[in-house]
Amino acid sequence: MQPLTPEQKNRRWLALGIVASAYVLSFFQRFAPAGIAQDLALSFATSAASLGVLAATYFYVYTVMQIPTGILVDTLGPRRILMLGGLTGGIGSFLFGFAPSLEWALVGRTLVGLGVSVTFIAMLKLIAVWFEESRFATLVGVSMLVGNLGSVLAGAPLSALAQATGWRGIFIAVGGISLVFSVACWLIVRDRPEDVGHRQGARFDRTVVIGALLSVVRNRATWPAIWINAGMSGAFFTFAGLWATPYLMQVHGLSRAAAATHLSLWFGGFALGCFFIGTLSDRIGRRKPVLIVASHLYVAIWLILISGIRMPLSLSHALFTLLGLTTAGFSLTWACAKEVNPPLLSGMSTSIANLGGFLAAALLQPLFGWLLDLGWHGEMLNGTRFYDLAAWRSGVAVLVGCALVGALASWRIRETRCRNIWKATT
Repeated sequence: MQPLTPEQKNRRWLALGIVASAYVLSFFQRFAPAGIAQDLALSFATSAASLGVLAATYFYVYTVMQIPTGILVDTLGPRRILMLGGLTGGIGSFLFGFAPSLEWALVGRTLVGLGVSVTFIAMLKLIAVWFEESRFATLVGVSMLVGNLGSVLAGAPLSALAQATGWRGIFIAVGGISLVFSVACWLIVRDRPEDVGHRQGARFDRTVVIGALLSVVRNRATWPAIWINAGMSGAFFTFAGLWATPYLMQVHGLSRAAAATHLSLWFGGFALGCFFIGTLSDRIGRRKPVLIVASHLYVAIWLILISGIRMPLSLSHALFTLLGLTTAGFSLTWACAKEVNPPLLSGMSTSIANLGGFLAAALLQPLFGWLLDLGWHGEMLNGTRFYDLAAWRSGVAVLVGCALVGALASWRIRETRCRNIWKATT
């Protein structure tokens, strides 16, 4: 890339800071149902299967939007997409907070998923265009570290605040913050360094979009990244996004606060892991060995979870922190996909890799709830359904299999040595 002027260097850091902050809201919205699962069940008098559909609605829309988002950021640029996404997500959060019924809550979550679905891919595009290639995984890790503040807030802090003030007002406030970020993205973010100080015009060449997308999909080196993302993040989004808190309460007998603390440790470990794994990978100049180690440790921890074995709090806290650190392994899949495809298609390649995890979560969250209901024996606890260990194991078993798929796919990843090798593969 061409050397940047001082003004451009300042602008790129300011823009990345704004988008990473907006990404905090994306993570918060993704995992918020886990922190208020009991509140939602009581507010809408719903079963596990219906609650799973409510949580999965976010992932349905997010999944559908991944490829369109990749195309749009590569053609129209991230600035317009971020502005529209913030506006849509804010409206959806307002609607979710005011929802009088499950149906209206579903509409609100759909709009939330639609709005925040563009943030991450747009952020990756900005990093790819504005920063040096050798810093890509490190900067993605830093941005994930910042963004994961939202997942940490969606754990114990959200649970405590919801109990103190009610969950609805929280989402109304989040909607207002989303609108603020929408305006900030429009005013500050620019698609390319050369756009600083100049008026931007839309660039959309329809004749090459389909061909470019197909070239990424047809590239065999892209697919291992998709499967790793699907296996690792699919299990993560499914369980941490809704079921982890009730699992810990019902299987391990933890209080709601203690369960939410475990969830926050998972998110916190994930945030730190994204930073350290990305930095480690860039420094040693390797992707594949880091992915193999992280994905296999990830599977091992899921095998402990399915056993249902009870352990001292200090040990379970350490286990969930380690789970977060290993979960972060899938954050390298975006770099792996980007580095085996044309640099100009970084938006499409990262969005296609990202598609795997959200598609898996969209399918597995309602499946998990259905399996729980299938094993329910009619027991109730504090107004909500109580599931025994056997019922929980049936759901967790699916996630163990999902994580195993990611671990096996890690052996098929093409080592890029942290640089774009597309020319060498065509």
